[in-house]
Amino acid sequence: MTLPITGATALWLAIPFGMLFGALLHRGGVADYNVIVNQFRFRDFTVLKIMLTAIIVGGIGVWVLHGMGHAQYQIKPANLLGVALGAALFGIGMVLYGYCPGTGVAAIATGSLHALVGFAGMLVGAVLYALSYPWVEEHIQPVAAFGKVRLPELTGIPDLGWLAILLVIAGGVFWLLERKAKPCAVPLRTD
Repeated sequence: MTLPITGATALWLAIPFGMLFGALLHRGGVADYNVIVNQFRFRDFTVLKIMLTAIIVGGIGVWVLHGMGHAQYQIKPANLLGVALGAALFGIGMVLYGYCPGTGVAAIATGSLHALVGFAGMLVGAVLYALSYPWVEEHIQPVAAFGKVRLPELTGIPDLGWLAILLVIAGGVFWLLERKAKPCAVPLRTD
């Protein structure tokens, strides 16, 4: 069994892996404002396709690594109200900004000034969240809190069953998107 990569080595490895991640986001087209916004306009489903692919590949990868003893699950508490509100704020921010945090940084690396301005807004939002966290922890997180639970334990369906369900859902979505594909995606902004 190999030793985990920790400490300074892990920090230094984050740089090339982060650069690779940004390059892949750019290559996949999701560091483009028009691609992100057209996802929300239901005109370009590149983001959905990339996210579904990442969920499937990541899910299978974690399942295999866990099965081989190379990874451990780090289960976060399922605080559904907090997750729902956070997802709503994230979605609103993504629509207004035209990027998610990762694609925004990738767009900054390509020279996008509007992405840089939006990134400053993300930093302000992060500071405001940090300052309000004690209130959120007391009033939001306890509502609909299920604790540290995974879908396999909650439903009785094993991990492999959930992976199969995800594969079927992703396959169905890909099939529908390709069946209904229309050329469109009118550019909204050029940099």
